[in-house]
Amino acid sequence: MATLLSSSITHPPHRYDQAEVIAALPLWLSADRRLLTLAQRVFENAAVQTRYGCRPLLDLAHPLSVTETSQLYRQYACQLGEHVVRESLARANVAASDVHLIITTSCTGFMIPSLDAYLANTLGFSAHVKRLPVTELGCAAGGVALARAFDYLQAFPHHTVLVVAVELPSLTFQFQDFSPANVVSSALFGDGAAAIVLSAQPLSGQPRILATESTLFPQTTEVMGFDLRDSGFHIVLSAEIPELVSAEVPQLVARFLAAQGLTVGDMSHFLLHPGGRRVLEGLVECLGIASEQATVSKNILRDYGNLSSASVLYILDRFLTTERTQAGDLGLLLAFGPGFSAESVLLRWE
Repeated sequence: MATLLSSSITHPPHRYDQAEVIAALPLWLSADRRLLTLAQRVFENAAVQTRYGCRPLLDLAHPLSVTETSQLYRQYACQLGEHVVRESLARANVAASDVHLIITTSCTGFMIPSLDAYLANTLGFSAHVKRLPVTELGCAAGGVALARAFDYLQAFPHHTVLVVAVELPSLTFQFQDFSPANVVSSALFGDGAAAIVLSAQPLSGQPRILATESTLFPQTTEVMGFDLRDSGFHIVLSAEIPELVSAEVPQLVARFLAAQGLTVGDMSHFLLHPGGRRVLEGLVECLGIASEQATVSKNILRDYGNLSSASVLYILDRFLTTERTQAGDLGLLLAFGPGFSAESVLLRWE
């Protein structure tokens, strides 16, 4: 098993209030009154109040080149990544030199060497630290990183793993793209970074990973992702995602939990990726749980938006720092991403 020892979250300095964003929409969509009206409705119903970004809100009306975007991505990825790593390691009382594996996730930018190399040089990781950058699993990657940390710690129970997610969706915003997918994603996504430190050693009061499962849905590659064009990343986001999730999740979860001798009714906590209001509402309904059991996910969506792979780590941070839990509590973490895919993680508090 793998124990989650500590966590940390942070975000870029520029705060986007959703009401302020809605007021600025005419700067983007004034040429099409119908689209503007539709976009205003989408933003108002997104269940998002605040988000954060790497650039001031009104600067987004001035597109950057791919070169400029890449430079900003590297700058903020290193800055935010360093912050959450320092803080999470300090909270776990773990030295950087004692980390054996770093798993980094991001789908909103690209850099070689990967982020972990910059962190190793800055923070003093061992020259022999193992590095696993995960770049193409989208919103599911936070769950995937936890699952791969779990796998690794089965083989190396005396090691320590660090998971770091840095997502900067504001840098993927396309001012000249008026597609429904770009409008919806612009209403949902926000920037942020998170880190989790894991060990195989049990620790009272902390959650442990008991089991994980990856699920890839056949013939769904066109549902979610990015198209890389001359102007940068263009979002692919099907309107069918909420229905797809609601249709597939009940049997997926029932099978996953049954393998552990459990049911949904045995779960005390639900850590559900806040892909959007419709996705969360659909999950609550199809799992047959009370709306209050998704409160943490709703609050993360409200306060930060959809943070892609960092979302479930933000939710975990809330459970590790402020949510009340008891020994023996069970939790189910679900994350979804391109492929179309799902990642399931079963937790138990010690």
